[in-house]
Amino acid sequence: MDVQTNLKQITNNIRQACEKSNRKFEEITIIGVTKYVTIERAEETIAAGIKNLGENRNEGFLEKYNEFGKQVNWHFIGSLQSRKVKDIIDKIDYMHSLDRISLAKEINKRASSPVDCFVQVNVSGEASKHGLAPEKVIPFIEELSEYPNIHIVGLMTMAPHIDNKEKLRENFKQLAELRDLVKEKCLHHAPCEFLSMGMSNDYEIAIEEGATHIRIGTSLVGNDSD
Repeated sequence: MDVQTNLKQITNNIRQACEKSNRKFEEITIIGVTKYVTIERAEETIAAGIKNLGENRNEGFLEKYNEFGKQVNWHFIGSLQSRKVKDIIDKIDYMHSLDRISLAKEINKRASSPVDCFVQVNVSGEASKHGLAPEKVIPFIEELSEYPNIHIVGLMTMAPHIDNKEKLRENFKQLAELRDLVKEKCLHHAPCEFLSMGMSNDYEIAIEEGATHIRIGTSLVGNDSD
């Protein structure tokens, strides 16, 4: 299917999830995950009205950035090696995968202005996933006060690829509760208002549990993009 048709269905699903959870549609940012699709498909995604694109590799990001520039907001959603920070940091708008001090130091050193970052949390505890254990998140964020170019806007997680909706819901609920704990601290460098959670298979549940940023690949652009 074309992206416009896919987006219409996704939009309807988001509206239903918002109604169910007494939220506003405007609270939700759709990030089109274009990491496995062509320039042409990404262009179709932008033409359909998507203003936020997500990439997880330097090479793929730079290829699309060179094509589209600042037509969209760029979200880096993959694990980033410290040595590659310099290539992308002043081009992206959001970093969704901050999970270690060495990366924060490099971003702080290389960025010409503060970078909006999500701290990645491994709520599910899966060994295959990146991110901090939940109990390490608040000490980590407090330590980030030393780095003026790090601005923590929220938390991010990747839920397990399972069909158990209650387990997924519990993962998202845990992240929302953790975000609330960070917010309560009123840290100047970490307002931590947002939740980046939910992908093609679980975004409706994520929205019901408070997601503000959903990362949609497969059901939007196809080709197993999330």
